[in-house]
Amino acid sequence: MALPVEGEKIQIHSYKHNGNIHRVWQETMVLKATKNIIIGANEKTLVTESDGRTWLTREPSICYFHAEHWFNIICMLRDDGVYYYCNISSPFVFNNNCLKYIDYDLDVKVFPDMSHALLDEDEYEQHRLEMNYPEVIDKILQRNVKTLVSWIEQRRGPFAQDFIESWTNRYILLSEIQANKE
Repeated sequence: MALPVEGEKIQIHSYKHNGNIHRVWQETMVLKATKNIIIGANEKTLVTESDGRTWLTREPSICYFHAEHWFNIICMLRDDGVYYYCNISSPFVFNNNCLKYIDYDLDVKVFPDMSHALLDEDEYEQHRLEMNYPEVIDKILQRNVKTLVSWIEQRRGPFAQDFIESWTNRYILLSEIQANKE
């Protein structure tokens, strides 16, 4: 799997278990890319839903994707603090300048005080039945919800105190470098 390079702009494609496209983020700047982790950032990027509707993201976000864990984490930088939207998903793959993953409906929302809530359990149950998620996938997803909650409680990965500041600073620096080239 070829990896993007720092400063490169990529798309993010979210799919459903049945292979249908769910959502596309038009442009995310890569801040770090290894075989296991891609960290990106975007702000006011165009998002296209599966039904063709479009919208712009409202605030700067740092995006964290892992090739071994079944979740990804979007850190939304708002005036009153950092909110995290965590998708329970397949690990990412990267090809054709796109980061791709399968969205498995369950989400964990984390608030600036690190309180959190599991969302969309009803949607998960509906899609699990409609798309016939294998039992092994169900078990993997439930285990990864527990891993994600553990990360939140332990302030690991994107939930660590210095994560947002260091990657936001990197995004600002790379954006300035690109602006000076244009």
